[in-house]
Amino acid sequence: MDPSGSVKPGPNQSGRPLVIGLTGGIGSGKSTVADCFRTLDVPVIDADEIAHALVAPGQPALQEIITAFGEHCVDANGQLDRGWLRQRVFTDSRQRQRLEAILHPKIRIKIIELIETVDTSYCIVVIPLLLETDQMDLVDRVLVVDCSQHNQVARASARDGRSREEIMAIIGVQALRQRRLSLADDIINNDGSLDELRAQVRSQHHRYLEIAAHGAA
Repeated sequence: MDPSGSVKPGPNQSGRPLVIGLTGGIGSGKSTVADCFRTLDVPVIDADEIAHALVAPGQPALQEIITAFGEHCVDANGQLDRGWLRQRVFTDSRQRQRLEAILHPKIRIKIIELIETVDTSYCIVVIPLLLETDQMDLVDRVLVVDCSQHNQVARASARDGRSREEIMAIIGVQALRQRRLSLADDIINNDGSLDELRAQVRSQHHRYLEIAAHGAA
């Protein structure tokens, strides 16, 4: 490790980076934790960012979604109307599965491609539905960002302007909190201050550097 605590260049002894799957419920603070790792020069691959790129105007995935859901799923500028689509899929499990069948395989392929480009000892892969979509085979360790349901609702409402009912519906289709925690290799609690969160990220960062250096997840 260099004096600054930044991530070491080069893959670990196995010839590939240690892959940490970062997940957690809505409003838990996954993006904030990912940003904290970024400040430590850790590569972050974000499934949501990949999904946004896949559904940009002109992309094949967007046309597949239009074919599946109709022209109402795009706005006047040809952009995906995420609000309309979100309402549709979270009230109908079959529609949600239909959307997932279009996007998830493409997201998975891109994640694998990006992991192969990583030239540091470990990386973070942010997958909100890591457990729900059985993609744990993509990662070596699961890092769960956890917080109380009260904080989940408050943060998601402040961030997105969603109602409590809508947020609770989303929580309802995500992995139950206790199941998520039981499957975690590592846990970061986000019920405290930002400084406390950053301290936990630094602690995990140093731990991952050591694990990567020894080539064992």
